[in-house]
Amino acid sequence: MLYYYGFDMTYLIFVLPCLILSLWASANVNSTFKKYANQLSYRRITGAQAAQRVLSANGVSGVRIERISGNLTDHFDPKTNVIRLSDSVYDATSTAAIGVACHEAGHAVQYAQDYTPIKLRAAIVPITNIGSRLAMPLILLGLLFSFGENVSFGFVYAGIACFGLSVVFQLVTLPVEFNASRRAMQAIASGNLLTEDEQRGARKTLTAAALTYVAATAVALAQLLRLLVIFGGRRRDD
Repeated sequence: MLYYYGFDMTYLIFVLPCLILSLWASANVNSTFKKYANQLSYRRITGAQAAQRVLSANGVSGVRIERISGNLTDHFDPKTNVIRLSDSVYDATSTAAIGVACHEAGHAVQYAQDYTPIKLRAAIVPITNIGSRLAMPLILLGLLFSFGENVSFGFVYAGIACFGLSVVFQLVTLPVEFNASRRAMQAIASGNLLTEDEQRGARKTLTAAALTYVAATAVALAQLLRLLVIFGGRRRDD
């Protein structure tokens, strides 16, 4: 039974636990960053300087480092070849800031070295964007015209397939993010950007950030499974 007194049990079973995990991961990354943003590094290297050292150590040139407003809005833009660091990272000397900055520099190194997963992720972005926009309209269209006709219900499965593209994107994102963090920690250690004790702060910050991607993937998988259970079972009943 999918519904109990009008409540969608598939949402309760599949999606809600993952959403709770996602909320916890989001709160955890903010609290972890805030904690280690107060741990200033002994060498007083800023986030921007740390990112530049990672690029130089890997022979990567032509990448600009800019400041961007906001909190934890840090990212690497491959289209413009720019690393954008937030106010709390760009000129900050904390272990958290250095960890985040080196992580974003790790993404720039991935592109420069043709790291396969990040190239794959970039390639599927346009398809994923289209699929995510078409998923629900197709499902709703199929339900609207589903009077037991296979062609109408085919719209539903086409919508589910489009949603599946978002899941693929999330799955590809995981190795990209974990690899960038691994590159960051290796660069921090080899470049003596942080002491051994300070490296724990950077590592914990990056681990907390990685968990948000794990949670996002879990939510996407749960949503996909929920759609398959709902409409797969409904089709069998027909």
